[in-house]
Amino acid sequence: MSNHDSTGASKKLSWLLRHGAGEAGLDMDAAGWAEVDDVRRVLHIGREALEAAVTDNTKARLERRGTRIRACQGHSLRGMPVTCAALEATWEAHEGDAPVFHGTRIAALVGIAREGILPGERTHVHLAEAVDSTVGKRAAVDVMLAVSPARLREHGLGVHRSPNGVILTRQVPPACLVGLVPMVDRARRQELYLRGLFGWAAEETPVAMERG
Repeated sequence: MSNHDSTGASKKLSWLLRHGAGEAGLDMDAAGWAEVDDVRRVLHIGREALEAAVTDNTKARLERRGTRIRACQGHSLRGMPVTCAALEATWEAHEGDAPVFHGTRIAALVGIAREGILPGERTHVHLAEAVDSTVGKRAAVDVMLAVSPARLREHGLGVHRSPNGVILTRQVPPACLVGLVPMVDRARRQELYLRGLFGWAAEETPVAMERG
């Protein structure tokens, strides 16, 4: 199978298992698991194509166990049979207290400073263990916001790790944000202003102190 074919199959699988099961009529349990044969039937792909898509997925978004397959994380709530509780029961607890990171755009920071980070149409907010992580963050972002796992737990929010290493929580209240790292020149030029949105001076945030 060519790389192009494998990428196309991977995108179809990711869409079906993260967002499209309800629309496509795929039988799926609350933790996101579906039978491989059912997935192949819905997508009209062969077993070799499916196996290659799972193996070649660059961010290991797909998980295969025996006759079942699922997306590791990133599910939509609307139109999908998954539940937050069922997904969390299959993920590991993230025990560390070091800051984890969420990438976003400058335009989103005013709303985040007011409301925190919300999952939108997804089940969970995605977080990465490092600013240069290849999983848990978008490829192109203006700013990485630092989040305290300890503060999340103090707010009664579980912190989880999916099988492909993404850190997940249901939401991030403003009080759980502890710093920011500018990722592009425009954000670096505005860093003091952006910190001010959250009421931070540069020397007041753990992330700023670590960088200094």
